[in-house]
Amino acid sequence: MSSPIVTRRGAQQAKIQTRAMVKSKSTSTSSSSATAAAAAAAAAANAATGPNANSSNGAGSCGPRKPSPALQEAKRRARNMLKSQNNGTAAQLEPVIDIFQNALNAKSMHRGPTALIYDETMSEHCCLWDSTHQERPERFTRTLERCRELKLVERCLQLNSRLATKDEILKLHSMEHYERLEQTSAVHDAEAMEELSSHYDAIYIHPSTFRLSLLASGSTIELVEQLLLGKAQNGMAIIRPPGHHAMKSEFNGYCYFNNVALAAQHALDAHQLQRILIIDYDVHHGQGTQRFFYNDSRVLYFSIHRYEHGSFWPNLQESDYHAIGAGSGTGYNFNVPLNAKGLGNGDYMAIFQQLLLPVAMEYQPELIIVSAGYDAALGCPEGEMEVTPACYPHLLNPLLHLANCRVAVVLEGGYCVESLSEGAALTLRALLGDPCPALVEPLQLPSPVLREALLNCIYVHRPYWRCLQLQQTYTPGELQSASTIPLHRVQRIWLGGPPPAPDQRYPTRGTSAQLSAAVVASNASRLSLLRAETQLSVPPVRVCYAYDAQMLQHFNLHDATHPEQPMRIRQIHQMHEDYQLLDRMQQLAARAATTDEVCLAHTRAHVNSVRRLLGRSVEELQQVGAGYNSVYLHPRTFECAILASGAVLQAVDSVLRGQSRSGICNVRPPGHHAEPDQPHGFCIFNNVAIAAQYAIREYALERILIVDWDVHHGNGTQHIFESNPKVLYISVHRYEHGAFFPKGPAGNYDVVGKNAGRGFNVNIPWNKKGMGDLEYALAFQQLILPIAYEFNPQLVLVSAGFDAAIGDPLGGCKVTPEGYGLFTHWLSALAGGRIIVCLEGGYNVNSISYAMTMCTKTLLGDPVPTPQFATTAHQRSPTVAFQSCVETLQLCVEQQRHHWKSLVFGCKLPQFVLGENNNEDFLAATMDRLSISNDDPLGAAGGDIDAQPDPGQDRPSGSKPKVKVKTLSEFMAEHKEQ
Repeated sequence: MSSPIVTRRGAQQAKIQTRAMVKSKSTSTSSSSATAAAAAAAAAANAATGPNANSSNGAGSCGPRKPSPALQEAKRRARNMLKSQNNGTAAQLEPVIDIFQNALNAKSMHRGPTALIYDETMSEHCCLWDSTHQERPERFTRTLERCRELKLVERCLQLNSRLATKDEILKLHSMEHYERLEQTSAVHDAEAMEELSSHYDAIYIHPSTFRLSLLASGSTIELVEQLLLGKAQNGMAIIRPPGHHAMKSEFNGYCYFNNVALAAQHALDAHQLQRILIIDYDVHHGQGTQRFFYNDSRVLYFSIHRYEHGSFWPNLQESDYHAIGAGSGTGYNFNVPLNAKGLGNGDYMAIFQQLLLPVAMEYQPELIIVSAGYDAALGCPEGEMEVTPACYPHLLNPLLHLANCRVAVVLEGGYCVESLSEGAALTLRALLGDPCPALVEPLQLPSPVLREALLNCIYVHRPYWRCLQLQQTYTPGELQSASTIPLHRVQRIWLGGPPPAPDQRYPTRGTSAQLSAAVVASNASRLSLLRAETQLSVPPVRVCYAYDAQMLQHFNLHDATHPEQPMRIRQIHQMHEDYQLLDRMQQLAARAATTDEVCLAHTRAHVNSVRRLLGRSVEELQQVGAGYNSVYLHPRTFECAILASGAVLQAVDSVLRGQSRSGICNVRPPGHHAEPDQPHGFCIFNNVAIAAQYAIREYALERILIVDWDVHHGNGTQHIFESNPKVLYISVHRYEHGAFFPKGPAGNYDVVGKNAGRGFNVNIPWNKKGMGDLEYALAFQQLILPIAYEFNPQLVLVSAGFDAAIGDPLGGCKVTPEGYGLFTHWLSALAGGRIIVCLEGGYNVNSISYAMTMCTKTLLGDPVPTPQFATTAHQRSPTVAFQSCVETLQLCVEQQRHHWKSLVFGCKLPQFVLGENNNEDFLAATMDRLSISNDDPLGAAGGDIDAQPDPGQDRPSGSKPKVKVKTLSEFMAEHKEQ
């Protein structure tokens, strides 16, 4: 394995290889014991030696100039490092830290199996006295049937189900709770079971309930155990009865033992995990799970649920946004209360992008467990929401490369069998690594109700999470003055009733939610249409690969150590071979782009001027090149440039013809600086722009997304498409207030396109160096992905420059190879997985090789190490880079919200007391009253803490009509079978 260091010896070796590139396949070697600091220093020193690399502000300059102090320092450090090594004094240097260690570790990481656990006997659990009860066996059996219809089950590692042990249940539930349910396993009297069930809110008990509850909990624990042992990469538990409402000593909401909470506790105890993320998107708040971990920072609980200001079941104050945890768990409990029905894909996507994912990245979970209820799905009579089945893979997808890919999905609710079975099956399909299906319906925009709830939630959590500092605050004076940014007023409204009495009785018949016949018919028709039009076919090849050694023939005749050197693509190709990736991809035969194809993005005069280089002398080439900005020319430049463009077109053909899911284009010379009429910044022809125009012309595409993460602004691409609404160009780049290459105002945040293309140009300009994984990830979550989903592209092209990578001599940023892998994964959820990643810049050959390799591994479905994002705000002060990142993103959101309606969250939050409903003291006092813990179900319910129940009684959590009942002890004594 090559070292991540670019040394002078390595550069000399590269020069020798460049001159013999066609005859030899040997690769350069360099010292393997240098530090991470030396990697950047040596690379910078090498880059500084050529006339086109004297500026630290860009890809180069057109003539010699005095080296910058930064580059002089880099050269000095490199000389000292090499001298120290030669003198045997390396031991006196800083400890060796390989900045690419995670990427090295990924070499042995290959896609593991997706585990699936279920038990056919779970269909036995049913309501004996109400055949119309919505928690019925068909929920389970139809879900399995749909998974089998899509041939998903046989692709999984099937785990053996098992019963939870008594000790495992008692980790969280009380002995009384366990024994109470155990006693029912001997009761076969339906009337007696109905009488017992009436003591609990939304519960029925069947003779099989105790065993199947143990089976559901044991199977969930087993799934988590196998993930933590490394036997599977991720997995799903298709189980029932569900569990997230079950509390320490109370059955509740169809739940008996809390499956997810028990599995999380097992991971804490048996595997000593310190950070578990539980995501609960069941339409009902999982108050049981919340209570178990309310005081525990080792578990971050995130719930999205219908609330309607407490008027929706389970009618609890603790389900509102202000319940954020207590003690060491303060800030680790998130509730997103939805105060209206009818919310859909756009609302749920916004919650994930604006809040959940930033917090998850900052939290750095070691395990993710999803309480997957599908009662927010279209057609469910309980939730009356409108999340379509195909949206669930899009919610899950961004999580799959967090927590070292250890994601367990556990079935909870869902009472429209059609939407439940389809949503669950598509979730399993996503776990298996299939592309997210393109959404048939346009993504509706976040509703005002969602906007209010999400901003309220951000408001109360902002003090605890650095990623939430993106939200600005306002002072009392701003309320009286005009503001260009909307001011959000925080409110709490309670429409729920008083808490239930200890002797509450609950109805046992006719409890299922009912929709009108017209609504049922409309939902059924819509679900049928969505299912028919959702494209689930998958191309046989995961990734096609475009590369040709002839592209090595373009090089600088006067300086073989020029940063844009042939070894860039040769080293990438070699690393793909070392990681054994080449045989897993379809190799594309090279072809040159035609003049007509190149002229899709360039003038014919420009094409002809490059073609005429073939007959020029070396001196003439140098003179012509000097007339452009940061360009060198070679007699073979034209051939290499049209080959690079043609290779990308080959990938476009493969992907759009359905032969490959995605593509990797290891090509040079790069392209994104090339203007329509001239070369620029190492770029001759604009490969990605040509590809986009080709896809529009040949495949009649209407929406193409170009994401450019090269550290330099892609001025050429922007100019080519600035008036074209069919191409959305998003560039995230170092800008330095216009001082960074290519310089000038074109890369600023307020440049948004022209004429019909206005709004289809998005610039995210960094004004400080040092941006890393966290800053880039926030840009993706706050801007890139929301805008991209609203645009709904048919093809994604990535201008993948890796000069923002750690160790690059020109970029000065710190994005890791695994960071690039994660961003590639996020983008692959768009356009049905049709994504093509094309090399642009990047001038440390080892940095770009690791980075491109991680992108390829991601597209091949392999796990990639999770980037190590920054810690929480109260643990470490934010860096200068992060503070500058926040400023940039705030400006970008403010600018782009005029063009993209999904960006409705750029509001200022109050930093002061504004009456009872906008008062931090009021919120704090309310949270004190909640006093939630797994030993205090009374306080947890949010009721009067002075109204203590009788000793030995469990306090119900819902509020339904009361009926006089016997005590549980009396009931069990009468009905226990002798």
